[in-house]
Amino acid sequence: MKKTFSLMLVMMIALTLVLSACGAKNNNEGGTNGGANEGTNEGTKVESDGSGKDFKIGMVTDVGGVHDKSFNQSAWEALETVTAETGAVTKFLESKGEADMEPNLNSFVKEGYNLTWGIGFLFNDALSKVAKENPDAKLAVIDSVIEAPNVASITFAEHEGSFLVGVVAGLMTKTNKIGFVGGMEIPVIKKFEAGFKAGVAAVKPDAKVEVDYTGDFGKPDLGKLAAATMYDGGVDIIFHAAGGTGNGVFNEAKARKDNGDAVWVIGVDKDQSLEFGDEITLTSMMKGVEAAVHKVSKDLIAGNFAGGTTQELGLKDDAVGLPDTSSKNVPADVLEKVAEYKAKIVSGEIKVPTE
Repeated sequence: MKKTFSLMLVMMIALTLVLSACGAKNNNEGGTNGGANEGTNEGTKVESDGSGKDFKIGMVTDVGGVHDKSFNQSAWEALETVTAETGAVTKFLESKGEADMEPNLNSFVKEGYNLTWGIGFLFNDALSKVAKENPDAKLAVIDSVIEAPNVASITFAEHEGSFLVGVVAGLMTKTNKIGFVGGMEIPVIKKFEAGFKAGVAAVKPDAKVEVDYTGDFGKPDLGKLAAATMYDGGVDIIFHAAGGTGNGVFNEAKARKDNGDAVWVIGVDKDQSLEFGDEITLTSMMKGVEAAVHKVSKDLIAGNFAGGTTQELGLKDDAVGLPDTSSKNVPADVLEKVAEYKAKIVSGEIKVPTE
């Protein structure tokens, strides 16, 4: 079963990349709902078995927003692909704060959507409540475990993938000072930090890892300030796990790179070199959010919704790790070390800490 899911996950990632390149219909019509912006893909009718033309799937973002170039954007791109493949109507609502999450979820439920996604750990309380109050509604959540028969929960072993980018940072730092910028100090982001620090320590135990939590996932200015402080202090590589706030880390790195400073950023969730360029993106710690959202949504249309289950996806599933573009900036000998450590983690020889 695990091998089957791993293979499907890899196939879904490849498929979504192809369809993203071709382009899917995306009408981001500004609107409000509980203080949220919205966008809709009005599915095109498709003539095939398992057509989703009668299905509606909704997605509520966390405070980072759908254009965070990271976590939420990956999930929305998955639903764009679902629309392109099946004709299903897909729609997002953006949460400007945690208070918007429950009303936004309820908006989709009350409108009779076949599936409603909550993207992120911050949805734990709101989605739990909505699921309990609407037992006939189907919901799904990323990065949280909700024990309810009508909820599919997807989590990731972020600490494992973060260990690998920690290996890269430890082997490539010139100053022995490395930074980690987190968004909110919540368990899932602490997993990123713990894995990253462990990876650095495995290859460069004398390196110092400075940590800064900005307290927000949607404020690039805070990320820029945190990065500026770290770079001023001699840090040359920063790994961010801060959603849209992390965009500010890239902005600061670009400004310094333009001035001749040898600084790098390690991206998160997506291959962020495609968004911010190879000149400042050393590598990225990718999460298979796009593939997971795509698979669960397609399973729903096929009549196989996995309500009441939890799936944790890690290195063994190829659901976290480095993108192929890493070879542009990461030397081959460093990537060989990464592969060695990956094998040890998958085999159980190395147990990566989560806190």
